[in-house]
Amino acid sequence: MSIFLLKGRDFITTRDFSREELEFLLDLSSQIKSMFYGGMRRSLREVLEGRNIALLFKKPSTRTRNSFQVAASRLGAFSVYMRPDELQLARGEPIIDTAKVLDRYYDGLVIRTFEQAEVEEYARYMKNPVINALTDEEHPCQAMADLLTIREKKGRLDGLKMVYTGDIWNVCHSLITVAPLFGIDLVIAAPKGYEPLPDIWKYGQDVASRNGTRLEIIHDIREAVKGADIVYANTWWSMGKPEMEKEKRKEDFKPFTVTVEVMNLAKEDAIFMHCLPAYRGNEMTTEVIEGKWSVVYDQAENRLWTEAAIMAALIP
Repeated sequence: MSIFLLKGRDFITTRDFSREELEFLLDLSSQIKSMFYGGMRRSLREVLEGRNIALLFKKPSTRTRNSFQVAASRLGAFSVYMRPDELQLARGEPIIDTAKVLDRYYDGLVIRTFEQAEVEEYARYMKNPVINALTDEEHPCQAMADLLTIREKKGRLDGLKMVYTGDIWNVCHSLITVAPLFGIDLVIAAPKGYEPLPDIWKYGQDVASRNGTRLEIIHDIREAVKGADIVYANTWWSMGKPEMEKEKRKEDFKPFTVTVEVMNLAKEDAIFMHCLPAYRGNEMTTEVIEGKWSVVYDQAENRLWTEAAIMAALIP
């Protein structure tokens, strides 16, 4: 598959891409990573030399902001980070005007915001690519880094079992869209009453049915992790959730803490993943995230390489 086939496309949701296209992006991520560590940094800087990329972030960020800016730099592009309160958006300028002007200045827009519809609106008004760096609904860039990490650690994706526990929100939604597509059985361990968005769950179920993979919710983490290749924890309350829910969520999710005992129920060579930020003593214990199972820092690094691949493939 040629890199030119994806030029100019948006990256708003993985649902817009075929398995072949996503595999191409994973392969490109590995290639860029190998080039960087193989001493070919100068060649990498030619990939997006002279391009300018805008980062518009409504939500706080550590990994997403830094990984995108470093990835852009390593590919030879210049990036500008902006918050809406610094722009005329804060004084009521409509998105259509902001989007059309940014489109004249920049070769691509990376946006991190609350509503998925807002990302789609920017994409509607811009000719250059728009990349979703997280919304309440999805986090496609995180899902790509997760797939790359699993492939690196396990040597494959098909036939693995992943158990996800934590808030059923953007990260979980994106895993629901990609895991069945790549032949991964995905089991969500969560308290009763916590469920994915219906349209995303239906999409995942349809893909799982076509591919013969397992996609289900289990309300007992010990039952869920039996035979797991991957145990993936996430925070119990995501950005944007009401603060008043925090104590209730802590109580509801308390039985789902990933402990050493829980990890010992998974396969002997199981890995532990977390998209970070992590809250030790809540979704997992210190012994787990800092223990032999943990690949969380490799996972965080791979954000950089998958985002580099996405920008390299999409930005003209």
